[in-house]
Amino acid sequence: MGKYRNLIFYITTIAVFSGLMYFFIIEGQTLEIKENIVSKTSSGSTWENFLESFKTNLHHPLALLLAQIVTIILTARLFGWICMKIKQPSVIGEMIAGIVLGPSLVGMYFPEFSAFLFPKESLGNLQFLSQIGLILFMYIVGMELDLSVLRKKAHDAVVISHASIIIPFALGIGLSYFIYQEFAPSGIQFTSFALFIAISMSITAFPVLARIVQERNLQKTKLGTIVITCAAADDITAWCILAAVIAIVKAGSFTSSIYVIIMAIAYVFLMIKIVRPFLKRIGDLQAGKNTISKPMVAIFFLTLILSSYVTEVIGIHALFGAFMAGAIMPENTKFRTLFIDKVEDVALVLLLPLFFVFTGLRTQIGLLNDSHLWITAGFIILTAVLGKFAGSALTARFVGINWKESLTIGALMNTRGLMELIVLNIGYDLGVLSPEIFAMLVIMALFTTFMTGPALDFINFIFKSKKEEEPVHENDSQYRVLLSFDKPESGSTLLKLAHDFTHKMNGNKSITAMNIAPVDEMHAYDIDEYEDSQFQQVIETSHELNLEVTTLFKASTDIENDLTSITNKGHYDLLLIMLGKSMYEGSLLGRLLGFTTKIINPEKLLNTVKGKGNIFNNSPFDDFTLQILDKTNIPVGVLVEKNFRTADKVFVPIFNLSDFYLLEYAKRLINNNNSQIIILDAAGQIRNNIEVKELIRSIEQVAPNHITLYNEKKIEKEFLNSQDLMLISSKSWKSLIDTKSLWLSDIPSTLIISNP
Repeated sequence: MGKYRNLIFYITTIAVFSGLMYFFIIEGQTLEIKENIVSKTSSGSTWENFLESFKTNLHHPLALLLAQIVTIILTARLFGWICMKIKQPSVIGEMIAGIVLGPSLVGMYFPEFSAFLFPKESLGNLQFLSQIGLILFMYIVGMELDLSVLRKKAHDAVVISHASIIIPFALGIGLSYFIYQEFAPSGIQFTSFALFIAISMSITAFPVLARIVQERNLQKTKLGTIVITCAAADDITAWCILAAVIAIVKAGSFTSSIYVIIMAIAYVFLMIKIVRPFLKRIGDLQAGKNTISKPMVAIFFLTLILSSYVTEVIGIHALFGAFMAGAIMPENTKFRTLFIDKVEDVALVLLLPLFFVFTGLRTQIGLLNDSHLWITAGFIILTAVLGKFAGSALTARFVGINWKESLTIGALMNTRGLMELIVLNIGYDLGVLSPEIFAMLVIMALFTTFMTGPALDFINFIFKSKKEEEPVHENDSQYRVLLSFDKPESGSTLLKLAHDFTHKMNGNKSITAMNIAPVDEMHAYDIDEYEDSQFQQVIETSHELNLEVTTLFKASTDIENDLTSITNKGHYDLLLIMLGKSMYEGSLLGRLLGFTTKIINPEKLLNTVKGKGNIFNNSPFDDFTLQILDKTNIPVGVLVEKNFRTADKVFVPIFNLSDFYLLEYAKRLINNNNSQIIILDAAGQIRNNIEVKELIRSIEQVAPNHITLYNEKKIEKEFLNSQDLMLISSKSWKSLIDTKSLWLSDIPSTLIISNP
């Protein structure tokens, strides 16, 4: 009876309270007559009523906003991915996505869909939500500025930075003189129009520039330091000028704006002298901790919101307040990184794409329907490039920097990106910019951002020396091993394996440990700390093994292609990597997602169309590993790691003649690590192959008692558990996966070697 006690209680409780609810509902319906309540009657069938209700729900403001967000994020991610594949910043793809969803494309060719998804009455909600995203983004931009570096390096870069503002600013005012009468909105003074055109010529996108510097591994060079400092000084100066410009435009003249400018100066003084020390004391309480408490998060968010509110009320825009709040955050690198991680995903992934699309909805490229308008747009682009690119480059050359680095500085400072769109939207909201000039300036922002990558490649091509053109082979007799890892512990494990392959080779070996990190995971000011943390375990392990290791670090927007490019160009003999795993591996959701991503993966789909792959291929490797195996032209060792320590006992199953190359690696382990090798003649082909028998005999002569030929068909679990490593070909590994062999669980670790 005891085991049914809970069931009886459950059924009794449900029955009693269901009956009680039914009683009150029946009795309550009798009250409707007394209250003269008229029941709602609906005409039409139940299906028609459902459809009517469904249509109403579709047009509900919240449902519409959610549908807009989903569409925007998917489109932005798609175009961002495409741009990363062609070596362009993802922000360009997101900017293009905004224009595509606007009247320039979707609105022109699919007007009904555009009217349904982005009706005019819904744009207010989209704008306010995008403004929240911009406030959070500018907060991050402010935090990414390392003011301590700026103070130390400013004297080296202040001339270039301010020249890169004043030259395009002056050219912008000169440009305004020629286009004011035709393109300025009616009732807008020349000063207001000219100032906004000038500031749009002067802006530099610090976040985009910092990502490009990291991605091209310039951050540790003198050039990288100068250009980051220039961009940071440029950012601060440009936003201060923008605040003054907004004050002048709103007041109508410089004289009328004096009070606003005085209040802005007082606000900046208050933030630096009072709020900043207060936040520093709070940040000091957090020193040494790996998390930030919710009360502290609340304090910093309140500072952000109050700062934005004050600047908006003063009349210099909320975004300046957000930028200032980020800039005065405690300078503790770890603290800023933790806080940025809390804000960045929501701001950049969820809210910021809304701003791109809102800008795209305002951008009507169709208005440029005359050759004269396109000529004007071209003239605007030329002025922008001359002012920023040429102005920065010539100034850098004047202060003593060589031509290559001067031109590189000019190309990087010419990057405008998202920051330009922010300025343009402020001008549009203030009524200073007409729809036509707004569209031209958006095109200019896209062009100048897009040209940065090709311009840098072209500069490198022009100044490429003969020494750079011809690869240097320091010692062709060396056995060169490259190991690539994503986590510090993985790097340490792969280094132990590389050591087993090369231990006794002395000066005839070269081991390189490489870490390629996603550029989005790092910030301009903490990249050195990030690199040190990634290589710490590798360095410690190299000291334990008394092993000389070369470290190679790269920030990348396309890890897969950069890894294969470095591997193929580096003349390595072996690449060691870890087998990647899905975060959903082993679950039903993982199987569904894995199958889905194999179908919709654009690169895999393209290879399938070209005949290079099967879209439904069930590979034992993750997509990343598959791409590495496919694109590299050297042997690749993929380690399936299960607490690997050393390769003292190695099991080598030979399933067919194509697996015999594994014996060369077994020989290396014997010669360098005194490994005990057990070869399984799984298919009985070794006994019948004279060449392979001779190879095994030659190994036995050099290292007797280190190699054993095993012919048993049935392998005991105890035997497999006693081995340290299984050496297997990629083809045989797939066969084991397909047959669900118990070996997969019994072998401690497995090295899958793929021969190109």
